[in-house]
Parts: sequence; C-alpha cells; structure tokens
Amino acid sequence: MNKRTFLKNLSIGALSMGSASWILSACKPSATSNSEYSLSDTESTPKKYWSWARPRPSWTDDEWKSKITLAREAGINALLLEVYNGNHTYYEGGQLPMKENELERISRICHASDMEFHAWMWTMPLNNPDMIKKHPDWFAVNGLNQPAHTHPAYVNYYKFMCPCHPEVREYVAGNVASLARIPEIDGVHLDYVRLPDVILAKALQPKYDIVQDREYPVYDYCYSTFCREQFKAQTGMDPLTDLEDPAADNAWRQFRYDAVSNMVNMHLVPEAKKHDKMITAAVFPNWESVRQAWHTWDLDAFLPMLYHNFYDRDLDFIQEHTEKALSRMRIKKPVYSGLFIPSIAPFQLDKAIQYGLQGGSSGAAFFDFTAFSDVHWKTLKGILQS
Repeated sequence: MNKRTFLKNLSIGALSMGSASWILSACKPSATSNSEYSLSDTESTPKKYWSWARPRPSWTDDEWKSKITLAREAGINALLLEVYNGNHTYYEGGQLPMKENELERISRICHASDMEFHAWMWTMPLNNPDMIKKHPDWFAVNGLNQPAHTHPAYVNYYKFMCPCHPEVREYVAGNVASLARIPEIDGVHLDYVRLPDVILAKALQPKYDIVQDREYPVYDYCYSTFCREQFKAQTGMDPLTDLEDPAADNAWRQFRYDAVSNMVNMHLVPEAKKHDKMITAAVFPNWESVRQAWHTWDLDAFLPMLYHNFYDRDLDFIQEHTEKALSRMRIKKPVYSGLFIPSIAPFQLDKAIQYGLQGGSSGAAFFDFTAFSDVHWKTLKGILQS
C-alpha cells in the first residue's frame, strides 16, 4: 500500500539487546486484544471511506480546502497523508529532517471540514543517507548475504530494515511515538510494515523483467545477524548455513512472520495507545510473499491494498480477498477494501465498492487523492450519498 514511484511505474498505459530471555522471546507470537468484532457488525456499523494522499507543498491552503471539501462532499470520511517516507518528514518533531510541516497545515483543513486526519508513515524502509551511513547494521539481508541498503530489491528505495534488530524496533517505535503525541492527528497509519516481496504480484514481474516461479535467495529476506542468531537460539539452526532449502522451511518462514508481527504488537501499537490514537495499516493480500501475517496484528483496522490489476485479476478479486482477510482473523477487526483508482473507471466504482461490501468490508480506501478525475468525484458522490 511507493504507492509512490514503484506503483507509478505501473500506471503507464493503465493509469504500492536486551537480555537473553528477550532474545529468545523476541520473535515469538505475542498476545492480541480480547475485543471481539463480529462479521455481522459490518451490516449495522456505519460505513467509512478513506483516501490516501501525498503531500503537496506547492498547493495553497485554498487549493487543499477545495480538494478536501470536494472529497468530503463525495463521502470521504478520513484522509491519510504521507508525512514520513524514510528520507525526511512532513511534520515537526520527528527523527529525520523535516521538509515541510504539511501535517499541521492539512490536519487543520481536514478538521475544519469534519474529516478525520491520519498520519501515514513508512515503517521498515530507511533511505536517509546520513542514517544509512550511521547505522549500516540496521538493514535486512537477503539469502545471498547482501544488505538491503547496498543491494535493494527491485527499486532503489527498497532499503528495508531488519525487524529483529533491537535498535530498529526502538527507532520505528520512536517514529510512531513522535506522531501519536501530536494532538492534531486522529491516528497513525503504517505502510511498508513488512519485508521486501520475495515474490512480486503477477502483473509486476514483467515490469522488472523477472520471472519468479519460486522463492529465490536474492529476494528472500531477512538473514541479518540478528535474525539468524535469534532463530538459532530458538531452533539450534542457522537458516543461512544449516537449512538445505530455507524457502521450504516452515519454522524459518514462521519466524519471519513473527518478527514483523511482534514489532507491530509489542512496539508500535503500545506507542499509539499511550496517546489514545487509532492505529491502522496498509497491508498486502498476498501476505505470505512479504512476510506480513497481519491477521495477527492488534490494530484498530486494516486497509488491504486490493489492487486487482496488479494480480492480473478482475474486480471480483476485491470481494475474494476481503472475505479471505476476515476469515483469517481470530479477533475480527474492520477491513476497508483498498481500491486503486487509476485502474478503476468511474463507471466501475460502484461495482468495486460493492464487491468489498459483499465480502464483509466496513467501507473502502482509495489510492489516491489526486487520482480522482472530476467524473470519479461526481460518481463517488452519487454512490456514497445516495
């Protein structure tokens, strides 16, 4: 759910150490909330509609007001503004240099229009040159023992950090904390909460002139010293040297799911909740391929990026994977079907939204704010306000 340069490439022609006891427990599944959410609640709960948006420092306040008013009148309830991208921030008080304080400006405009404002942050990629130079040991490592900051997969900004590194966990939790303590935001929205794609979605592979018929070491993460040592402490095996076929080893696969999940549940969620902020995430339908077992996360809601064209599928992909998402959850939480507007014509909007609702969604999330044409906005208003 970058929904940036990576996704933009696809739109061409068609348009995202502590103690030993800590080491042993660090990558085991953590407890989740006991609050229940019944699927039947989706019919009685008011629907909610979100839109992702990138900062636009060149836009005036009046331009933002006009766009947000248009979105609010069409039925959008919440804006997710990208304010941290792993290189710099768009808010004051973060751990990276601030480019512009778009958070303060846009949150004010949103709230004046009775729209929720959520701060959208990249989670695991770190692309700031000074931070890379200072912390080269923070980065994930692939099955060829190549670190992500020197050998990023697919695109240059895929400089993912290691989810088992204690300093990485502290740093990412610090990013959440720096946002959650800002009074003007309604929630923290996590993106890239995962490892690099070991297998890209089907339609993406030709874009990068690759064929991924199985898991190849060059795309398989994370074999950092921290992950390897923690896995060996649990199993007695080093995944890089002791496993004949690491890709086929269920324990090693589960370890990486748990490494990401524990970062979320044990480090990120608590920081948001300290300040009574909602916490959500943009997540993948092909969760196994990015080591993202998000059905185990204790978030308030999930926005799966159900971009059907990325998977060479029709719109019914949206219903199928909304249903699958809800069926995987032991503790049910709201799911908002993520729709990729550049691949959905205005006349298809109603069907796309309905597919999600039929699958049990609590609404939809649209990528992104600037992809809507005037006809899209008019059509959406007719759908949501009817």
